[in-house]
Amino acid sequence: MKRLGVSIYPEKASVQENKAYLATAAKHGFDRVFSCLLSVDASQKEKIVQEFLDINTYAKSLGMEVTVDVNPRVFAELGIGYNDLSFFKEIGADGIRLDMGFTGREEAMMTFNPEGLLVEINMSIDTRMIDNIFDYMPNPNKLIGSHNFYPHRFTGLSPEFVEKTTRQYKSYGMRTAAFISSQQASFGPWPVTDGLVTMEMHRDLPVDVQLKHYIAMNGLMDDVMISNCFASEEELERLGSLNRDLLTLDVTPVNEIPKVEASILFEELHFNRGDINEYVVRSTMSRVKHKGHQFNVFNTPDIKRGDVVVESSEYGHYAGEMQIALKDMPNSGKSNVVGHIRKEEHFLLDLIQPWQKFRLRPTKG
Repeated sequence: MKRLGVSIYPEKASVQENKAYLATAAKHGFDRVFSCLLSVDASQKEKIVQEFLDINTYAKSLGMEVTVDVNPRVFAELGIGYNDLSFFKEIGADGIRLDMGFTGREEAMMTFNPEGLLVEINMSIDTRMIDNIFDYMPNPNKLIGSHNFYPHRFTGLSPEFVEKTTRQYKSYGMRTAAFISSQQASFGPWPVTDGLVTMEMHRDLPVDVQLKHYIAMNGLMDDVMISNCFASEEELERLGSLNRDLLTLDVTPVNEIPKVEASILFEELHFNRGDINEYVVRSTMSRVKHKGHQFNVFNTPDIKRGDVVVESSEYGHYAGEMQIALKDMPNSGKSNVVGHIRKEEHFLLDLIQPWQKFRLRPTKG
């Protein structure tokens, strides 16, 4: 994953509030900003320019990339033509996101704008628009894509639809993006505030679990942005602390895990064996590393989905193997349950592919 982002809505908060939020986000490794011009009032054009320029210049001083959301109506309201995007350079933007597109020819022409602005396409519409744009020979280095976010409950996209449409854009080598929603934020660009997610299943999940879902997609989504304001610093810190290159699952350990078992859980880079099965994710290198170590039996309740197991020496050459249960199953009396995957993350277990790498970390709080 390339970038983490936040969203700001200058008409909904003061310049000072937005700057403070950007500074906090940048401190935790965020490097992208999404903003919105969809509710622009043409009579306020001068004020818009001043406020956006102030905030965007500050964001760029923090090393953040800034895109603004527009559509053909905004172009008309502000008297902007697709062949002259200088207005967006005046307000300090690095790119524009086209919430609604043109015909394909215009988008292709925009990618050659002399200001060097990125042109971001709405990926949440299942049409062949991207094929049409590429038929008109755009500059691929200036063309990126992002999904919508959905403020109304039960209107967000399904994971299957997100994957299908995103792959259309990835087939052209394009940078892709999606949105996640803070559970602490109170507003977005629209009056409805049921959260602002791309995927409906994310709406009530902790924001870090939403991000982990995109990370688990193994490079399908390049950028992920928080869509509502203002995420708490705790949320920003949790997101910023995640490894963006591989899935990290939170584990609540059972009391007093032996030192070697704890090191297997939290110090090793795990990968799922290639010969997968329907009952457990198997990480087997630990049994090679700790061959000869005596793994005593100490906690052998029946195994539930999401339990983390380290096999005891009673299992012979399996001793030291780490497993994560995908189903409930009886315990033979030889398998030590050493922890439990955070309940909100159980669905992520089904996404772990053969040979996929992942890490475990102790649950916070």
